[in-house]
Amino acid sequence: MNEQRPWLAHYPEGVPETIDPGTYTSVVAVIEEAFDRFRHRPAFHNLGRTLSYADIERESARFAGYLQHELGLGKGDRIAIMLPNVLQYPIVLFGALRAGLTVVNTNPMYTARELRHQLEDSEATAIVVLDNFAATLQKVVAETGVRHVITTGLGDLLGFPKGALVNFVLKHVKKMVPAYRIEGAVRLKDALSKGESKTFDRVELGHEDLAFLQYTGGTTGVAKGAMLSHGNMVANMLQAGAWIGNRAREGEEIIITALPLYHIFSLTANSLVFMRLGGLNWLVTNPRDMPGFVKELGKVRFTAITGVNTLFNGLLNTPGFKDLDFSALHLTLGGGMAVQRVVAERWKKITGCTLAEAYGLTETSPAACINPLDIADYNGSIGLPIPSTDVQIWSEDNQPLPYGEVGELMVRGPQVMKGYWKRPEETAKVLEDSGWLHTGDVAKMDENGFVYIVDRKKDMILVSGFNVYPNEIEDVVMDHPGVAEVAAVGVPDEHSGEVVKLFVVKKDPSLTEEALKQYCHDELTGYKRPKFIEFRDELPKSNVGKILRRELRDSKHSPD
Repeated sequence: MNEQRPWLAHYPEGVPETIDPGTYTSVVAVIEEAFDRFRHRPAFHNLGRTLSYADIERESARFAGYLQHELGLGKGDRIAIMLPNVLQYPIVLFGALRAGLTVVNTNPMYTARELRHQLEDSEATAIVVLDNFAATLQKVVAETGVRHVITTGLGDLLGFPKGALVNFVLKHVKKMVPAYRIEGAVRLKDALSKGESKTFDRVELGHEDLAFLQYTGGTTGVAKGAMLSHGNMVANMLQAGAWIGNRAREGEEIIITALPLYHIFSLTANSLVFMRLGGLNWLVTNPRDMPGFVKELGKVRFTAITGVNTLFNGLLNTPGFKDLDFSALHLTLGGGMAVQRVVAERWKKITGCTLAEAYGLTETSPAACINPLDIADYNGSIGLPIPSTDVQIWSEDNQPLPYGEVGELMVRGPQVMKGYWKRPEETAKVLEDSGWLHTGDVAKMDENGFVYIVDRKKDMILVSGFNVYPNEIEDVVMDHPGVAEVAAVGVPDEHSGEVVKLFVVKKDPSLTEEALKQYCHDELTGYKRPKFIEFRDELPKSNVGKILRRELRDSKHSPD
């Protein structure tokens, strides 16, 4: 199995066996080529306003100049971006990369505890944050190394009077902007104005330089920064681009970007891959508002959409979706969590476009396997290894297994991360000297090279495409004075795939489910909060005292 690549015979027509990562020296080289080639094409759209490639080039250059000459930031310095899908995101992202900085993507829904850890661990010196989430930053910024805070409102780039109206309604009518005060904070619009008179200095970047610290929980539950280099990201852009091949029309694609750009799937597949094609990213800021999402889809003849199973399922169950114009749609890509057969079949029936499942990890930038995009129907697999990518199934003693046998999915290719930031021991656990990455996922491969996920990391919980790690949940819950023991497991949920369930042994007999849920609400991001809590007199344990989560998961007490 070492040398055989049976999947090559099933590659879509025109897809090469390998890509040349040396085509571009950095992510910056890719985006600046797009700026040059597609200057007058629309690049990003959000809330009724469209920015062209020339607009993004100009504004990102201003931001790069501000970072370098006003803040004194240089190559390799970390900047956190705490923004949802708004027009500010690509300006800040590309400005930071053009200035040579390393981007730390930050979930805007983080609690203060989660945010503090990421800022401390990454040693970020600057952060750009939306007003809606600045109150969280205010609680922890003094405890971190962040010296520069740049704030922005949702309507700031929407023009007058619409932008002012949006900001007013969010703050005073909908009460979605909690009051905050951060000493020395600068408005993004002011930063861009100051940067206008500064010509940013071009930074020499190569494949080994870090483009992103992309945080992931890892099997231990401790949030770790996957070091994704410019080389990693360039490789994955080229790999995904090769897979799309001649199905995409340069300068004509319109991709719906509803998954958050701070997530590696959307960051690479939507923003970067489609920018290289001169496509338009149609940003959806709040896809959870399904009626609003469907209304937004009705405004554009979109050609492509990416998402997780829950997003597709939500759309299919929203009135008006089936009446949309799908005549231009030719690419639907699902990842982040398993695509359910019933969802894929309904999607194909309503839209006429096959929902192709893909597989990736934060550690692989992210794509590793993708189904052929011209596949007729859902096949239950995660597809074939993409160009320049090797996949094997290994036994517990790290030996390749024959086709059809179940073992750990291993991936090797130029998109595999450099390692975990400041965590050599954690890196050594997952990266072999030979370049093979332990995914922790249990899988099998058929004789044609199609890969099937059999199980996931034993204890990881997957909520709407986001990894939730029991250790982190348990550590937080154990801090509650009324809790003696706790175990967190994932249980099936029709809306999000899985949700968190806690099994708790009380220390304080008066502890209630409501009180513990409120505590978790205050300490954990929404998708990490337990939906179910079951109190037990004791938890099942192994002979060495380890709590047996699998026994709890399989318990008849778990919801169906």
